[in-house]
Amino acid sequence: MAPEQPDLLRADGSPLRVLVVDDEVNIAELISMALRYEGWQVAAAHTGTKAVSTAKDFRPDAVVLDMMLPDFDGLEVLRRMRAADPSVPVLFLTARDAVEDRVAGLTAGGDDYVTKPFSLEEVVARLRALMRRAGAQQAQTSSVLTVGDLTLDEDSHEVFRDGAEISLTATEFELLRFLMRNPRRVLSKAQILDRVWNYDFGGQANVVELYISYLRKKVDAGREPMIHTMRGAGYVLKPHAVSQP
Repeated sequence: MAPEQPDLLRADGSPLRVLVVDDEVNIAELISMALRYEGWQVAAAHTGTKAVSTAKDFRPDAVVLDMMLPDFDGLEVLRRMRAADPSVPVLFLTARDAVEDRVAGLTAGGDDYVTKPFSLEEVVARLRALMRRAGAQQAQTSSVLTVGDLTLDEDSHEVFRDGAEISLTATEFELLRFLMRNPRRVLSKAQILDRVWNYDFGGQANVVELYISYLRKKVDAGREPMIHTMRGAGYVLKPHAVSQP
């Protein structure tokens, strides 16, 4: 899985840095993997002591911080981190039923929280919002995606194939954009649901199939197909093979 090009950057143009703090190693690794896929640099710590020392060296732009840690709690980690960097945004992870933890975290200066169990998409979305508010720079990249003879302008929402304009609904556009951001990569129905419809996979695969069929009728109609079904795996967008003269 190749990371996407980051669309948020530090002021100097380098990737954003996120510190993930959770004593459950598998959760920390899962979050770290999702954040690296966004193109961000990630460091992880599994204790409060390690989190504070890592923050001093790593100088993160945001912190994902579990409220419950083996040595001292997330509030104490927050207090010590803020002593060194008063403005670093912090996203707390709390237990679903621990309302007092959420209140305490926000009162102590935490910027936001998500409750366990959480979706990785929600963690990423909330971090994006925190870092935008903190002044992360929007990457200056071209708004035009191109795969073979298919082009999509993310700013104007115009789509062309071989010079002919294709009219898409808002959802069709988002689905095609996701496919075009990941050319030649097989995307599962669960990944597509998570990215395009923003909810976890739960038996709604038929909506993906439906919108893939809509796209095919508009993008591939009368042309060499670019949208391919990989049985049991998902869908992939590939430029069609050009025959040699």
